[in-house]
Amino acid sequence: MGCSSSASLLLPLLIALGAAWGMDQGESETVLGTLGKATILRIPPRLRNISLDFGEAVWKRGGPHRKQVLVKYSGGNPTNHFQGQIRFHESDFSLEILNTSRQDGQIYEYSVSREREEEVKQIQLKVYEPVSHPSIRIVSREVANGSCSLALNCTVERGDDVSYSWGSQDSRGWGSCSGNSSFLHLSYPPWNTSSSCVCTATNPVSSRAVTFHPSQCSHEPGGGARLRLELLVLLLVVPVAVVIVILFLGVFRTPRPALPADQEPTQDRAEHTIYSQVQRAEKPKEPRAADPPSCSTIYAAATGPPAAPGRAPHGPPDPPTLQGQPPLSQSPPQETTTVYVGVMMPRA
Repeated sequence: MGCSSSASLLLPLLIALGAAWGMDQGESETVLGTLGKATILRIPPRLRNISLDFGEAVWKRGGPHRKQVLVKYSGGNPTNHFQGQIRFHESDFSLEILNTSRQDGQIYEYSVSREREEEVKQIQLKVYEPVSHPSIRIVSREVANGSCSLALNCTVERGDDVSYSWGSQDSRGWGSCSGNSSFLHLSYPPWNTSSSCVCTATNPVSSRAVTFHPSQCSHEPGGGARLRLELLVLLLVVPVAVVIVILFLGVFRTPRPALPADQEPTQDRAEHTIYSQVQRAEKPKEPRAADPPSCSTIYAAATGPPAAPGRAPHGPPDPPTLQGQPPLSQSPPQETTTVYVGVMMPRA
């Protein structure tokens, strides 16, 4: 009989504990906040209606032994103790954290009192930094047996609790383009450029992706031909450029002929005429004091004396003859010869 009475007393207690545990589980939730952005904590409409009916409610945060009062609602008027950091919305009694920081990741409570009871709503706020744009680095590369083998590493610079996954960009992708870590070992034919691998970096508040194209493998068909073409162009262009430079320097560095010390170069004097005096050769004879040697100046023989005014010009004078010797009729007499010599001066 004692056992039956103990069971009857224990049953209501278990039912009450189960109800309380179920209520606590239903009134608790987790909210994810993004670092540097606004985060809103909401309550059920039922708690808002109770707050309007009884006029008493409080937003708090902290641990089980020490809590901060954020907003107190009493008599229809809210009091915000953290102006500029949080905002209380009277329309639905929600709490907004304006610029979420890591220190805001705590347990928040909304409590409403009605007569001798208090109902509590708990919210666990977890703050995460969003992931940055991922990048793919080729760790190793090998081409063998007609296949391009790559070891890829996908990383991000910023982000909390980041996880990585690999997949194909379309349904026709390679079967090896899949993985659940930042590293991926990829093998494909070098000429296969129809598909691409996608690395996705994810955390609870963000997700970003980057695509790896197979053209990044340097041993594709056509890559060697392009390389050979570039080398051929390089081998042709460089020697031609060197020859042009040498010729250019040779032309502008050719030494000029030296001029006499007493003569300066001029640009407007193109040529000069040299006048010489030529003496007629004669047979040796006895010298006579009265007969001077037959010699005339080229300039005088060439131009002659000017004609007297009023007289008609006459022909050239008869050539002089030597005394004691008859004139030679078989050949024309020898005269003084005029020599014109043209000298071209070097231009500056």
